[in-house]
Amino acid sequence: MSAIRLAATVVGAAVTLTRHPVVQAGILAVASNPKARETAVNVTRLAAYNAGVVARHLVGRRLP
Repeated sequence: MSAIRLAATVVGAAVTLTRHPVVQAGILAVASNPKARETAVNVTRLAAYNAGVVARHLVGRRLP
């Protein structure tokens, strides 16, 4: 499976998951709690960074 197709599948699954009522209630609960919101932001940033690291390892640094 190509990297683009895999990324599209992950994004589609994430969008589908966020439409679930229980997930939406959890998001609202976290948004109303400042400490939980800060933790969620930090975890999201760390996950995005780690995803970028994995992508660089898989794709490589093909700069012209």
